[in-house]
Amino acid sequence: MSSINDAFFQKPQRWQPELLALRTILKSEPLKESIKWRNACYSWEDKNIVILQPFKHYLALGFFKGALLSDTLALLVKPGEHTQAGRQLRVDSVEDINQKEVTIRQYLQEAIQIEQKGINLEPTELRSGIFPEEWASRLAATPVLEQAFNQLTPGRQRAYQIYFSAPQQSITRERRIDKMAPLILSGKGINDCTCGLSNKMPYCDGSHKQLQKS
Repeated sequence: MSSINDAFFQKPQRWQPELLALRTILKSEPLKESIKWRNACYSWEDKNIVILQPFKHYLALGFFKGALLSDTLALLVKPGEHTQAGRQLRVDSVEDINQKEVTIRQYLQEAIQIEQKGINLEPTELRSGIFPEEWASRLAATPVLEQAFNQLTPGRQRAYQIYFSAPQQSITRERRIDKMAPLILSGKGINDCTCGLSNKMPYCDGSHKQLQKS
């Protein structure tokens, strides 16, 4: 019986042969496969290791903590200007994947060892504040979200980061990120008006509450 994961790989899509080739490699390592953020993601002990990210000109293996990998061959690419932890290893054909298979496996095994040892990147102070680990991982996994976030003003970026950093539990931080991601993608700040009724645009003055009462 086919699983949801199998159905994801079997559906016609861009880079399907390459996705299947990478899946064969990834599933032979001690990783758990799941579908997250509309892409195939692989984790070890509930720690995200790598996500497959299709782009127009290449397919990327997005390593969540790629900045900690040795990368002696200099194959890893920083996907965004402000990306801290995430790095991409890019491929463009099944032949390319076959040629890089040994290196891909080495990077996967090193990434698992990093999680086994509990190694984390120290939060880096940016112009807009400190990134919690969950937020840095989400940006590494979702380039379009990172691009939208980088286009926000420094004040709006800092407001989101303070909001994401506040909870003590990781699961609560993840839920806040899930809730606010659509707002960021629409170019809105955390306190911006989304209904268009505010008299203090672009900020929300609570006018939507009056609409709810009527």
